[in-house]
Amino acid sequence: MRTFDYSHTPNELLTEGVLNSVALLHEHKGRQALYIKQRPAELEFLREVAKIQSTASSNRIEGIATTESRLAKLLADEVAPRNRDEQEIIGYRNVLSLIHESYDAIDVTPNVILQLHRDLFKATDRSYGGKWKDVDNSIVEIDSEGNRRVRFQPLPAIAVPDAMESLCNAYNDATRAQIVDPLLLVAIFTFDFVCIHPFNDGNGRMSRLLTLLLLYRSGYLVGRYVSVEHEIEKSKDQYYEALRRSSYGWSDGAHSYLAFVKYLLGCLIGASRIFEDRLNGVVETRMSKPERIEAVFRRTLGNIAKSDILNECPDISPTTANRTLANLQRAGKIQKIGGGRGTKYRWIR
Repeated sequence: MRTFDYSHTPNELLTEGVLNSVALLHEHKGRQALYIKQRPAELEFLREVAKIQSTASSNRIEGIATTESRLAKLLADEVAPRNRDEQEIIGYRNVLSLIHESYDAIDVTPNVILQLHRDLFKATDRSYGGKWKDVDNSIVEIDSEGNRRVRFQPLPAIAVPDAMESLCNAYNDATRAQIVDPLLLVAIFTFDFVCIHPFNDGNGRMSRLLTLLLLYRSGYLVGRYVSVEHEIEKSKDQYYEALRRSSYGWSDGAHSYLAFVKYLLGCLIGASRIFEDRLNGVVETRMSKPERIEAVFRRTLGNIAKSDILNECPDISPTTANRTLANLQRAGKIQKIGGGRGTKYRWIR
């Protein structure tokens, strides 16, 4: 039986780089707590933006997507899902909202993880939601020529229940002991969860949802205001490379967590910096949508694509963005550069 022991910090994580990253995130945590306490109403807008970006990004990482206009309507409950992708997007939104609102009441146990997985697939007709996998699975890589190869062989299905029990017990015991830094525990737990690969489907999305849950329960709330999933999507190649490097030797307990821990800490530092940058412009929550698009230009160096605007302001529709860009061009405030999918815009006033 595969067991887990988080009673001490793995030696490979006791590096200057890792410890400096942890210390930096502790500093960000203190400032974030102060901001959240002083400006809760203003930050409500950032929470809604983060939910939209997190739902879209975590699903896109797994190839699950819909159009931008449909996404906005789905998340606002203005339309019903019309296919499996949209059903799964709704499921992610619902679990994410539950974690955002009730993280302090959600325990880290196998039964709770099963319930969250059940809710992830609740809107679909899939029968495996809320059940451990019943067939062995593999993590497969596909190269540029379409060739497939097994990159990693997770635990067999028969070993999953005991492994998940051990995983959750190890995390909870370590949390109570307060010996290993919570940030390192989050990364280690998440990585081991991915390596167990306990479900027939949804393992990647569940790993990111559990990352947020554990971060929030440890007092690191940046993911409620800046999408950590979006930061992962932007660096997806590095994400998979970190998983690949840390998974070598996992089956024999001869692996190193270092690559994945460094990657996740880097994502959290990036999200924390974005949080503080956006706070400087939080007054935009009282602006009209065209005014907010103009503000994106004013605070951004270099050229901007329409996709950059939609990522920064995911509640703004492509139609509104197109109309505003055309108006800004007519007013002589921006210059259009290039054409087609490569079109960008430059602020000139």
